Amino acid sequence: MLKRVFLSLLPLFFCTKALAVSFTISDIRLEGLQRVSASPVFAALSVQVGDTVDSQDIRDNIQSLFATGFFANVQMAREGNVLIVILQERPAIKSIEFDGNKAIKDDQLEEVLSDNDIAVGEILQRQKLQGIARELERTYIAQARYGASVDAKVSELPNNMVDIKIDVDEGKSAKIRHINFVGNKVFSDDELMKLFELTTAKWTTIFSSDDQYAKEKLTGDIERLESFYLDQGYLDFSVVSSQVSISPDRRSVYITLNLSEGDIYTVSKVDVGGDPVLPEASVRRLILLREGDTYSQARLDATSEYITTLLGNAGYTNAKVEGLTDKDSDSKTVDLTFFVDPGKRVYVRRIEFSGNTKTSDEVLRREMRQMESSSASNARIEQGKVRLERLGYFKQVNVNTNDVPGSDDLLDVEYIVEEQPSGSISASVGYAQYSGLNLGVNVSQKNWMGTGKEVSFGVNRNSYQTAYNLSYRDPYFTPDGVSRGFNAYYRTRDTESFAVANYSTDTFGLGVRFGYPVSEVSRLDFGLNFEHQTITTGEYTPQEIRRSPYLKDFAQLVYVNRSDWLNRPSGEYQLPTSPIDESMLFMDDGAYVDRFGNVFSGEEGFIDKYGHVFNYAKFDLGWNRFTLNRGILATRGSSQSLRLEATAPGSELEFYKIYYDAQAFKPITRDFVLRFKTSLGYGNGFGSMDELPFFENFYAGGFGSVRGFEKNALGPRGTFSAEYNVTEAGWQDLNGNGSIDRPGESLGQAYILCDDPTPAADAPFGCRYDKLMLQSENANATRNNTIGGNVLLEFSTELIMPIPFIEDSRSMQLAAFVDAGNTFSTYCRDTQANCFKPDINHLASSYGLGFTWISGMGPMTFSYALPLNQTEFDDTEKFQFTFGAGF
Repeated sequence: MLKRVFLSLLPLFFCTKALAVSFTISDIRLEGLQRVSASPVFAALSVQVGDTVDSQDIRDNIQSLFATGFFANVQMAREGNVLIVILQERPAIKSIEFDGNKAIKDDQLEEVLSDNDIAVGEILQRQKLQGIARELERTYIAQARYGASVDAKVSELPNNMVDIKIDVDEGKSAKIRHINFVGNKVFSDDELMKLFELTTAKWTTIFSSDDQYAKEKLTGDIERLESFYLDQGYLDFSVVSSQVSISPDRRSVYITLNLSEGDIYTVSKVDVGGDPVLPEASVRRLILLREGDTYSQARLDATSEYITTLLGNAGYTNAKVEGLTDKDSDSKTVDLTFFVDPGKRVYVRRIEFSGNTKTSDEVLRREMRQMESSSASNARIEQGKVRLERLGYFKQVNVNTNDVPGSDDLLDVEYIVEEQPSGSISASVGYAQYSGLNLGVNVSQKNWMGTGKEVSFGVNRNSYQTAYNLSYRDPYFTPDGVSRGFNAYYRTRDTESFAVANYSTDTFGLGVRFGYPVSEVSRLDFGLNFEHQTITTGEYTPQEIRRSPYLKDFAQLVYVNRSDWLNRPSGEYQLPTSPIDESMLFMDDGAYVDRFGNVFSGEEGFIDKYGHVFNYAKFDLGWNRFTLNRGILATRGSSQSLRLEATAPGSELEFYKIYYDAQAFKPITRDFVLRFKTSLGYGNGFGSMDELPFFENFYAGGFGSVRGFEKNALGPRGTFSAEYNVTEAGWQDLNGNGSIDRPGESLGQAYILCDDPTPAADAPFGCRYDKLMLQSENANATRNNTIGGNVLLEFSTELIMPIPFIEDSRSMQLAAFVDAGNTFSTYCRDTQANCFKPDINHLASSYGLGFTWISGMGPMTFSYALPLNQTEFDDTEKFQFTFGAGF
């Protein structure tokens, strides 16, 4: 019969001496384990096989096993010399549920529980669970929710499992009713309150928590208060005490801060100590405090940072610089010493990249300015991060410097990137209010197949154009960053549907372009394009493009005046000798005549003077400077672009254009950024051409210009076209062949011009038949569309703001804006409407909100704008949007 002696029975613990049992362990056997492995059990036991144990050893080991928290009951028995450990495991957690929590999210609560080994699948430790509940209550109290309570409920389940439900009653947040400063004499309460994040309850805090007391916020505000006084030279300033009082109903908080301001200290001496490594003169140039200056903690800290950065750029990335102060309370002066500990010079062992799932390492590595095996430079390492951000391929770029184990002078640099869409895909679908539905086969990718090359090709069609294009650009044609690109294109455009003067173009061209880096942030570009262009005018083309009225093609015939025809000798024909052509219709001074001989002046249009088919070569030279922190949705830095375009002298077109575009970002707080943007342009003809071709004019209005106005709706309008109707009604078959013969063909026919509209009974042809030219001479009734101008002025100011309720807004941007701009002309005609020479008083302007989102479908942009000032010709459009496909 198996005999067990249970050493863990209660009498044994109280009668150790009388019932003392000792034996040598030959084996240890565990019983009752289900989920807990044997390893933590043996780790908790202080005895092993071969040890001699007694009752005290048994007690100690039972306590040790209980202390693991895994077991609800522990017993030990002896079977011969075998020590038997009988264990009853605590239940395992099957599920955890939260209810009633809003201020603290589920994932935050789960993280707190998990950090304390309370998670699904873990063994339940009730003491820890109750302790966490009390800790959560203290967390709520720290957020001024003094009535909050947390109750952890455990429900038993079969198979030794439990469910946990955390019931949270968050209560109401107590509001700050008053913040009182005591002891401040130099600065008023209002001046000090501007430093605080916490504030008293008012209507402006309805949508924020700034009026809710939080210990962490008060600590931060006190630190800002101390920094403020130290920056003003009050080296002895201190917050003597702070009291937080709560009203009896726990709904109101009153804060009192007792201050001791002290006196202002001035700098009496500035020294550099330690081992600066670099020439002391170069270090001293970075010191922002001089003898006689009022002490400033901010300038002291900034000096330490500057010297640290200087040393870091020289390879001493572990350098430490400490600004030490030695104050004299009697004279109210302070001696400053900047103690420099450069440490060892550090070298970069490896540069690695992660997160680039599409972009090849080579594309990232060529942007690096920090080289492997060279001394580490904080500036060059950071410059690599900035250059990667400016590519526009990545939503975010982070850089880590990691020490190499076993070496104090080597480090590895790791760039961690997060890719984002950088182009539009074939079979794209997009919509814009101006062009309607955009369909076609189109690929536009700045990072083609992860190679960093820019490729665009495809066919696009919308309501105003059909375009075929192919372009290629290699930004690293040479390892030094010289770029090369090619482009070929064919497009037809009908501008009538685009609110522009009525004409259409048919263009094809070829081009090549090179770019040269001038510095890390600027480039020069040079391009050469060969183009063939055909212009076709519409029925209502403005007179600046084509003079009107003008003859129809069928009017190139000879004519006989009706009076001559009626007065001809009996039986004789009046031979037609006067051809109807433009030399008869238009005089040398640009005038034209109607059928009654009335003379009207008509200035020649561009096509009348230069034709409608052109072949030309066009050069362009550009300079770009780019210091933006990101290629897309930037928030820091600036960019500038200056470009000159000109055709080759002697071409069928001779003109030039100058563009200037610039933008700059100015942070005003951590969350708010001002963006300033301008676009300027000027163009004109040269040589045989005295004006800029109308199809090269600048236009304003719409996205990228002055929002709130229709696209291209601003600027000069074209002069109404005039009608000049001609009929083939009255003609005489002179040779009797029964057909209309052309001029010079045996005098086969003549048109009879009705120069006397009075009917004559004896006339063989009445005026109702012999109408040849102008039935009515008038301007057409359609609207006079914009024709653009040779001068462009555009300005925009945006306030980039945080997006409410969006935690990750790196691919989104919300901005309030004010836009102003217009196009002007230096050769306005008297007949043109809304045409002015450059004048800031004639700028159209608007204000509104804009939102951009770089989505998986491509960029989406929306804006809502209201005009500030406009003319009767400026068509408005408050809501505007555009989006397209992307990848």
